[in-house]
Amino acid sequence: MLAEIITIGDEILIGQIVDTNSAWMAQELNKIGIKVKQITSVSDDELHILKALQEAESRARVVLITGGLGPTKDDITKKTLAKYFNCRMVFNAAQFEQVTRIFKSFGREVTPINRLQAEVPEACTCIVNKNGTAPGMWFEKGETIFVSMPGVPYEMKGMMSYDILPLLRKKLQTPTILHRTFLTQGVGESMLAQWIEKWEDALPAHIKLAYLPSPGMVRLRLSATGEDAEILENEIAELAVKLYELVGEHIYGEGEITLPHLIQDWFIKNNKTLALAESCTGGSIAHLLTSVAGCSAYFEGGFVSYSNAMKIAKVNVPAELIDSNGVVSEAVAIAMAKETKEKLKTDYALSVTGIAGPDGGSEEKPVGTVWIGISGPEGTFAKHFRFSTDRNRNITHASLSALNLLRKVVLNKLVL
Repeated sequence: MLAEIITIGDEILIGQIVDTNSAWMAQELNKIGIKVKQITSVSDDELHILKALQEAESRARVVLITGGLGPTKDDITKKTLAKYFNCRMVFNAAQFEQVTRIFKSFGREVTPINRLQAEVPEACTCIVNKNGTAPGMWFEKGETIFVSMPGVPYEMKGMMSYDILPLLRKKLQTPTILHRTFLTQGVGESMLAQWIEKWEDALPAHIKLAYLPSPGMVRLRLSATGEDAEILENEIAELAVKLYELVGEHIYGEGEITLPHLIQDWFIKNNKTLALAESCTGGSIAHLLTSVAGCSAYFEGGFVSYSNAMKIAKVNVPAELIDSNGVVSEAVAIAMAKETKEKLKTDYALSVTGIAGPDGGSEEKPVGTVWIGISGPEGTFAKHFRFSTDRNRNITHASLSALNLLRKVVLNKLVL
């Protein structure tokens, strides 16, 4: 079962806003067995919209449209849809009641221009917008279903969740699609592919593997398509066991779990505390940790000791240690972690020192060289990493690698 998504609005094409609607809709459609074949963004131009509708109809069973449903003259989606389906505009009392209710909640009267939002093409089934004034519209033409929705994400998601998706499930006989996503860190896409090549080649035709790389991590997603959900779940479970045997040491979790969540869960459960000493990551690790609500229960704080002077004065790294080993070194990473742990009186401390770039590298220590230190009850150690020449990617890689190394220490009992 194939679908297409059409987003309407000049603001998308000029980069004024980012189209997040399409990604969300594609994910939700996939859950009910509908695959998105194409996503198209078009301008607020009648001919452009009409052409996009015609092309989508020739390829897909379901066409989802967002945007261009406001009350102003540049919002032309409804009139264009009326033209495409060769019908007139009619007044919808239920949608007008919603418009009136929203305006009254703000102590305002409905204006003539806002009253127009209750007008819809006669050929559609109007879907009352429970979260706004712009209606949804459901059309059927031959075998193709067209659904037009507001572009405001909050309004679109509410309409999709409570109206559109249930209607599509009822209307269409779709297969079951199950996903299981494995999250890896510390190994590249090509290396993973090499390690699991035979396992991947042996996958049955109805189960596919997707590599989803991003800076610092790679997601491996198994997708199974069939009629019986229980059979698919069992097949994926058996494949997962074999995958863990091959690359389990690099898998830190599944689904949507993040390293900060894993770290937080362990530290709170075990009543332990953590501090940081960041240099090249510039506070990025602290940001990742504090993005999770409740982190104050275990995360005490730390230092962004970017300069040598700060490392010496605030973190208590001996000046002679920096002079003899260089600031990006095992000795300094160990000192940063150990001194931070003692100074802030925490159970664990994590340190990072490196060369993020684009300048500052040498033949001995090129850009991307990073040392990560951990100090805990069992002792203190540091590990060397070598990343890329891109500054932003190096910061991301170093931050995630530091958290993953900490995870291995506290969850997998990696010896310090």
